[in-house]
Amino acid sequence: MSMLRRMLAGLAVLMLAFAPAWPAAAQDASPHAIDIPRWFTDSFLDIADEAAAAGREGKRLLVYFGQDGCPYCRELMQNNFSQREIVDKTRRNFVAIALNLWGDREVTWTDGRTMTEKEFGRLLKVQFTPTILFFDERGRIVARLNGYYPPRRFSAALDYVAAKLEGKQSLGDYLAAHVKDEANAKLADEPFLMQPPFDLRRKAGAKPLAVLFETRHCQPCDEMHAEGFRRPEVRAQLDRFDVARFALSDPREIVTPDGRKTTAQAWARALGVGYTPTIVFFDSGNREVFRIDGYQRPFHLAASLEYVASASYRTEPEFQRYLQAKAERMRAAGQPVDLWR
Repeated sequence: MSMLRRMLAGLAVLMLAFAPAWPAAAQDASPHAIDIPRWFTDSFLDIADEAAAAGREGKRLLVYFGQDGCPYCRELMQNNFSQREIVDKTRRNFVAIALNLWGDREVTWTDGRTMTEKEFGRLLKVQFTPTILFFDERGRIVARLNGYYPPRRFSAALDYVAAKLEGKQSLGDYLAAHVKDEANAKLADEPFLMQPPFDLRRKAGAKPLAVLFETRHCQPCDEMHAEGFRRPEVRAQLDRFDVARFALSDPREIVTPDGRKTTAQAWARALGVGYTPTIVFFDSGNREVFRIDGYQRPFHLAASLEYVASASYRTEPEFQRYLQAKAERMRAAGQPVDLWR
């Protein structure tokens, strides 16, 4: 960014600092799609420049994608960013900017290309909101949070990125070691789970494959089993899949969908599984076609399963557009739509 642009940005921040503290409703015209904290940075959205500037301050760049009507985004803002420890830690270690998944502001990528916010989200394969991307001073993505992380896990993820541990340990391993939820010490069992031996290659006419990764002491995993998997609409969609489940530390030998022999633990790392529960979907051609990082509420969970089982990803590569269209069809048919239920 030029010195002039940097000065203008500084002036804008200074003006905001002396602006009256209007109530949250006064921010409805914000381009960020949902109310965000005032300490987020106004930016010209030049990613390379912002990442380098953050680095000079001893910080890293945090880029948040949100959208209107997103209950998970609201939960992030009202729950996580209402906790002083999290706010102080984020402000101390990061420069935070917000993007609208469907926005039209111009973003400059690290290679100099310019595009709209929604094009940028498509480039980075943002399928869930909120999605948070962390960049180092060279503009490289070092960690990614897809979906909502509850406060304890979100705080630990901030610690991981702030300590620059990405070259030493995976985010999933770090969270497993540093976040001990008050949750079950054993993985929950389900009648629909595949039994060993685990040859995950798809044969002609086979169902698509859903691979579930979990850990012990995982409260969101417990919630998924106790709530999500109990819903009739979710179970109806699960019947359309073969479902394999592994712990992140599972040493058992498996055959992956592409025919490689390995362990479940090594495969989870190769897939970049960073949070539990995670569900990775494979089609009949043994290709990964979609994944869910973190527990989704039952409406989103059922819709995600339907999205893959119906092969809708082939005609609509953006899950959020698929979800919006589904909700609109339900409303038109007089069916209630509750994204948080």
